[in-house]
Amino acid sequence: MTTITRNKKSVAVNPLKQSPPLGAALAFLGLKGIVPLFHGSQGCTAFAKVLLVRHFREAIPLATTAMTEVTTILGGEENIEQAILTLVESAKPDLIGLLTTGLTETRGDDMDGILKSIRQRHPELDYLPIIYVSTPDYKGALQDGFAAAVNSIVATDYGTPVETFHGTSLQQVTILAGSMLAPGDVEEIKEIVSAFGLKPLVIPDLSGSVDGHLDDDYNSKTPGGTSLEQLQQLERSLFTIAIGESMRPAAETLKQKFGTNYQILPRLTGLSAVDQFLWLLAQIASYKNGTNDWQFNPQIPEKYQRQRRQLQDAILDTHFYLGGKKVSLALEPDLLYQTSWLLTEMGAEIHAAVTTTKSPSLKELPFDKVTIGDLEDLEDLALGSDLIITNSQGKRLAEKLNIPLYRMGYPIYDRLGNGSRCLVGYKGSMQFLFALGNIFIELGH
Repeated sequence: MTTITRNKKSVAVNPLKQSPPLGAALAFLGLKGIVPLFHGSQGCTAFAKVLLVRHFREAIPLATTAMTEVTTILGGEENIEQAILTLVESAKPDLIGLLTTGLTETRGDDMDGILKSIRQRHPELDYLPIIYVSTPDYKGALQDGFAAAVNSIVATDYGTPVETFHGTSLQQVTILAGSMLAPGDVEEIKEIVSAFGLKPLVIPDLSGSVDGHLDDDYNSKTPGGTSLEQLQQLERSLFTIAIGESMRPAAETLKQKFGTNYQILPRLTGLSAVDQFLWLLAQIASYKNGTNDWQFNPQIPEKYQRQRRQLQDAILDTHFYLGGKKVSLALEPDLLYQTSWLLTEMGAEIHAAVTTTKSPSLKELPFDKVTIGDLEDLEDLALGSDLIITNSQGKRLAEKLNIPLYRMGYPIYDRLGNGSRCLVGYKGSMQFLFALGNIFIELGH
């Protein structure tokens, strides 16, 4: 079992973690026609917007209740009401994702009471789902805010569809996509699920909104993602696959709400992990509709049988360069778990590991010790490493220690293509291994 330590410094000298409101806003961006609304000062929203714009190089629709010193003292109900009415008039959203910040959480606004009061005064808003999530800046990190938002998304009642549901011949499967999955990862997962003759309902689906594509018109709300109509069909899913340990609460919520069975897949990189995912999909696809038994006749599409053989060859090609290498990591817990296990399977040694927040997955890491801290902690621990894996904030650290840097996580602001990058599945695992192998080839290792 991995030992978890926490640095008790009074300040973060070189911060690693991003705030829970940022994580919640990122999750909301995976819903179609939504505008994430920050209940806090304008600076809270501006910080998140700048970071997301720099990472994805896309227009990011975020709104704020614009709290001031006076409204912070007197209460923010009027600001929330005005912000919602303004958004309805200007952006005409299908949904609104309302999230709190450290400012309003410290004040202690009764958000449930405020929303109930606003709806009583404005019955014209009855059609509009408002997904509320509590995300204080001072508690947790990006992964926590993302997970809390996903849990709120699946817990919200969206009513019944306006049109009669005609059904489909495809079995629907809910995919809870954790914060470690980039838009390109989600796209690959959807393609894999569809190849088994299943209909993926991904929450949240970042591949439709921040994947990097040009639209005909300017969008004041998210142009793609999981739609309101799809959210209304959640109860029709045959099974839930939660990717990332942080998605467990949302999976349990769906189980309690609709009785949908689920399985947690803590990672989707590496031969064994992808094998497990495809085998599960094959079993679900062989489920006999209308009965309680499973037809144990799983079929794996030829495309993925070939990709599996390609990954086996990639493992052979790259293990000469990765075996015995000392790698230091600074990532969110789910991403740390996924990356460290693949590196360990390739024969690399995890020299040091720093993460942002508590998680049950930290106890199951393939090395002895992980530190909850910042990039200064990584600087102290990473000396002697052959490679550092963290976000773009680690560039100065890597240059100081003269250690190559592989960028992963949020934010990555000095590389292009973050919206389409894929590191999961057989194909994504190959690309990741090749990228690391090429780093060491370039260095002459």
